[in-house]
Amino acid sequence: MNLTTINQQKIKARETTDGAGAKISRVFPGHSLRHIDPFVLLDEFFVSAEASFPEHPHRGFEAITYMLEGAFRHKDNLGNDSVVAAGGAQRFSAGKEIRHAELPGTENMNHGLQLWINLPGKLKNMEPTYQQVEPEDIPKKEENGVYIRSIVCENSPLTLHTKVEYIDVEMDQGAWFEKHIPAEWNTIIYVIDNNLIFDDLTLTPGEAIIGEFKNSLKVQAPERSRFVLITGQPHNEPIRQRGSIVE
Repeated sequence: MNLTTINQQKIKARETTDGAGAKISRVFPGHSLRHIDPFVLLDEFFVSAEASFPEHPHRGFEAITYMLEGAFRHKDNLGNDSVVAAGGAQRFSAGKEIRHAELPGTENMNHGLQLWINLPGKLKNMEPTYQQVEPEDIPKKEENGVYIRSIVCENSPLTLHTKVEYIDVEMDQGAWFEKHIPAEWNTIIYVIDNNLIFDDLTLTPGEAIIGEFKNSLKVQAPERSRFVLITGQPHNEPIRQRGSIVE
């Protein structure tokens, strides 16, 4: 089932493995939620020095890899070979096809998030592109104990073919965060560290609230916490995923 909009749904990421020994906490797709337009997949990954994602193809979507700890190396058939460090991001728009490998960038644990975003049908056959953004180029701001790193926004250098806002939020104990959400956009709140309170729900690390938020949302940190907020405009087109291919 492909979902354009849904009521808010709480989801616990499912632990699994992928590639060559990479550990994944997969938020979706899964049994309780396949996709939420325009988002195809959200993974939190933990890649040791011995693990990797060997070369494989992608088509029909674009992906953002955002590093939380360590670093990640990307090699592709376009000639790119680069390493993104913690706090940095990389984006590929697969279009008609890109082939790449993802490799650990340090000898320690390499920890990050990967988000897949569907391309509209008119761009499924575009030429593939790749972009890397260094940690120091990610816009940052702080206000009232809330620290925001804007991975995708109007002021971020990272570009997409879909209207998306993607922020990394850290909150001091007792802080509040409130955000306007554009009407009819679909939204993901995913907790990385410590607990977060949304309405009367307590969200723990690895849990998400996903759905439509009716123009605004508000969360509180009962302790110092960290989460990502991702919101995007639906394409209102079917999402047909076959492994690493989105048709």
